[in-house]
Amino acid sequence: MATCDILPNALCSFPAIGDQYIREARKVIDDGFKGIVREYGFVIDAVTQPLQVFLNSFERLFTGSPWILVLIVMLAIVYAGSRSIKITIGTAMGMCAIGLMGLWNDAMITLAITTVATLIAIVIGIPIGILMARSDRIQGSINPMLDVMQTLPSFVYLIPVVVIFGIGKVPGLIAVVIYAVPPMIRLTNLGIRLVDKEVLEAADAFGSSSSQKLWNVQMPLALPTIMAGINQTIMMSLAMVVVASMVGVGGLGKNTLQAIANQFFTYGFMNGFALVAIAIIFDRTSQAYGKRLQKHSEIVHG
Repeated sequence: MATCDILPNALCSFPAIGDQYIREARKVIDDGFKGIVREYGFVIDAVTQPLQVFLNSFERLFTGSPWILVLIVMLAIVYAGSRSIKITIGTAMGMCAIGLMGLWNDAMITLAITTVATLIAIVIGIPIGILMARSDRIQGSINPMLDVMQTLPSFVYLIPVVVIFGIGKVPGLIAVVIYAVPPMIRLTNLGIRLVDKEVLEAADAFGSSSSQKLWNVQMPLALPTIMAGINQTIMMSLAMVVVASMVGVGGLGKNTLQAIANQFFTYGFMNGFALVAIAIIFDRTSQAYGKRLQKHSEIVHG
């Protein structure tokens, strides 16, 4: 016999707000959002237009260039960042496998979205991380927002984005940036705060100003940690691309979503492999570059 069978209903059923009040509150909030969007739609369009142009430019650059040129440039960037023949050869093999499966164009679209999202996250994340590192009060006010952004389910990001910005590439891009920017902010803040106080005291002794200490001492020493933040931002951007495909983002994410909807195992596996290959390329290259920065800082300041 269950305990609630012999207890009053008030002790077993948690007192909840009535469905009527919830419906009315939901109607007021939803109508308010829609009213704001209708009233300030021209402002929203003006704000998102540069993002649309930026994203379209990268997509045209990646998809409109000869594949051999894109591959050569990509291999050059990978080698310059990693200084590893193994990672460069692995990149060539992975990209060639993607091309042989007929997914080259979709991979380029995904690369464009990930690149733009990462660049925007860096531009937003580093200044906010610097502000947090310079003020405990700012850190205390921003940390709860970052906690919400990192714990909120990825699908939930799409609800306000779609309500405000509608369906399309730019709303998907905004959702990806919101999902991917917290590691950039946190690790920039952490990297600056972890700089040895004795080094800062030495900079003070030489008469360095606050901005000189930041750009000539703290930022160079924090670069390995900041690179780790860029690495995590790239990984989270690639993870969010599949979810963002629900609101109009193309590329491999859209193909994966179609494969799930139609239960196409082989098609889904191929697109999943392509996403994994791109993620591994980004991850290995950025990690290798971060390790090189770490060794360099140890030699210079060790």
